[in-house]
Amino acid sequence: MKRSTINDIILQADDFIRSFGYVLPPFAYWSPEQMKARRSDIEGIISSRLGWDITDYGAGDFEKLGLFLFTTRNGSLADLKRGGGMCYAEKIMISRHDQISPMHRHIIKTEDIINRGGATLAIEMFESDAAGNIDRNVPVPVTCDAVDRVLRPGEVLMLAPGESVTLHPGNWHKFWGEGGDVLIGEVSTVNDDLTDNIFEQPIGRFAQIEEDVDPLHLLVSDYQTWLD
Repeated sequence: MKRSTINDIILQADDFIRSFGYVLPPFAYWSPEQMKARRSDIEGIISSRLGWDITDYGAGDFEKLGLFLFTTRNGSLADLKRGGGMCYAEKIMISRHDQISPMHRHIIKTEDIINRGGATLAIEMFESDAAGNIDRNVPVPVTCDAVDRVLRPGEVLMLAPGESVTLHPGNWHKFWGEGGDVLIGEVSTVNDDLTDNIFEQPIGRFAQIEEDVDPLHLLVSDYQTWLD
């Protein structure tokens, strides 16, 4: 992805998010220079990988295969393992009309996926077999707003604004905006995008960036290169 495209997506996403009365934290708007100047006191942001995250999954076609994310808070795996402390995470995301977030599952993370506003959020789901692969023959038990449901394998769950689903480790899922763009909330156990995403197809989690202009704001995937 070109950096100029990423800058445009950030501006468009911020407008979309604010249209629903949701405002990102102050560090969202720091420039790269401000982050560099404050490097000594923002270790919590860096190590927890809080901030902007825009991906085309390495495929180079963001409109068809992509996702906008902003991680607002994230605990530590150490706390999660010992069962105390900050064991949770939160994201705000945007899934555009017919823009696919590809089929994947998580090893550790349990997450509530919430339609915060906009169009319908469509989620196609499968269960895992004993080896962790997609099982296309067994039903999928899910919980939607604390009500248990059972989906057919590959059934598409449609979530209207205000509705949510709880996804457990092993629940295979892909999603997109149906009929328009969707603002999505995610509340989960600790998030680890480096090791906890298992994709059906061999794709990348982060975009390859062509630096055609200066970054408006750094992405979480920029931190190691720009700040370390």
